[in-house]
Amino acid sequence: MSLSRSPSTVTTAHKTAVEVGIVRAVAYVDLFDYPLKPAEVHRYLPAVAARRDLVLELLQGELASRLLSRRDGYFMLAGREEIAETRRRRERVARELWPKAVEYGRLMGDLPFVRMVAVTGSVAANNADDEADIDYLLVTANDRLWLARLFVVAIVRLATRRGVHLCPNYLVSERAMCFEERNLYTARELAQMVPVAGKDLYREMWHINRWAADWLPNAQVQLPAAASERGGPLRRPTRTLAERVLRTRIGAQLERWEMQRKVARFSSRSEGEEVRFSGDWCKGHFEGHAERILQAYQARLRELKLEIEDVKVAPALTERTPTWRRRR
Repeated sequence: MSLSRSPSTVTTAHKTAVEVGIVRAVAYVDLFDYPLKPAEVHRYLPAVAARRDLVLELLQGELASRLLSRRDGYFMLAGREEIAETRRRRERVARELWPKAVEYGRLMGDLPFVRMVAVTGSVAANNADDEADIDYLLVTANDRLWLARLFVVAIVRLATRRGVHLCPNYLVSERAMCFEERNLYTARELAQMVPVAGKDLYREMWHINRWAADWLPNAQVQLPAAASERGGPLRRPTRTLAERVLRTRIGAQLERWEMQRKVARFSSRSEGEEVRFSGDWCKGHFEGHAERILQAYQARLRELKLEIEDVKVAPALTERTPTWRRRR
């Protein structure tokens, strides 16, 4: 759907879809006690492409005025005005964590077989509380994911000794960058993650996961200046040498041994689509966070009488195939 639609050609159906999408965007982040600025409402408008000026106009419209509040330049659900201060407080915490997130992310990016490192979770969203870990997603070379993870664990332990808590809980190989969980939660995570190493591979990941544009058509790849890469002059040659050594038969045996050892340990802890271990995946989301968020989001939409059929499997709002139900 084109974003260059002339205001004079905007249909009533499209305006209605955008109105509902605005409330849905705010309702989703309400689950994280996070209000949105107008530009963020536009960027994270779910499943309907729209011009920014139309979003700004409809933020003042009847549906938004009835279901949303505004405080200090943020939009939140009506009655939730206190989360404006929550956002400011958590942004201060995130600002303190970002230098460490970038520093340790770059260290991971220089390790053998690590091809991309991105900050994810609450720090990437600038919504970190006082107990927040720094979450990462990593892309590794094919057939060496578990050796790469072994090296990453050394960085995690080093950081822990310094009082910094890192959580690289999602690793995929280069051939497994297309995410199977195609839902709003995954699209949001992809859109808000911040690469600190391997930015070109991040762009490739975004391209491979073009389905995310069905959920967030207005979102664009954003690479903040704070995440620019600076590799050490000695680290890359050392990594090249280590990779050459570990691409041998002995390296393959070590990879299989490490994978079997850790998969046996992790698989006994939990089951479900958010926990997955193989030669191409190490996804250790044991708490089922995404499933709980999507269920809570569906419940929130029911409360707002903007229920959609299934927030987990397909976008619910497009101009061509609206499946939301608005009840008065």
